[in-house]
Amino acid sequence: MRFVGRISDWNEVKGYGFVTPHDGGDRAFVHIKAFQFGSRRPVDGDLISYAAAKDARGRTTATDARHAGQKIQQRKPYRPLPRLALGVIFLVAVTLGLLFGRVPAVITVGYMLLSCVSYIMYSLDKAAAGKDMQRTPESTLHLADLLGGWPGALIAQQQFHHKTVKASFQQAFWVTVLVNIAVVVWHVHSGLAHAITATLLGT
Repeated sequence: MRFVGRISDWNEVKGYGFVTPHDGGDRAFVHIKAFQFGSRRPVDGDLISYAAAKDARGRTTATDARHAGQKIQQRKPYRPLPRLALGVIFLVAVTLGLLFGRVPAVITVGYMLLSCVSYIMYSLDKAAAGKDMQRTPESTLHLADLLGGWPGALIAQQQFHHKTVKASFQQAFWVTVLVNIAVVVWHVHSGLAHAITATLLGT
């Protein structure tokens, strides 16, 4: 049996809200993952149709939700981005680059340290989200990624299933990755990174 209702109290940051049925009755909890493949993100007042079920806590939850008038789309096979593998492979690559004299020590050490910082920040933010505690601003996460922490962020995103669904965050994240790589490549090719390393090592 399907119901029709309107979205209310939608929390865009956390990706969930409630739907109040038109025919009366208890409102249902609805998560962004309950919406049909290809759906736009909901906002307060949206008219949707949905099926109802009970979760482990006995709450009424909306499933198989879709916006009014939306056509059923065929879901393509889901192929998750291997974030953990990408992050690990990059860190291994810069480490090998250091061992073979292709990557300056300051670059490798910087990526390692900042990746640890980003990893910790994502893990703490995930924990805070689950406990409704104060969150780490997205701008702070992006800054750490821009400075070189993005490999650790990729590892954390997959391990904690955090910040992988929100499209706006992912778009900004990949911009920080591209900008960081471009800046690092310029520093290496210009010789500036080697000069900085030599200065720090006193050689």
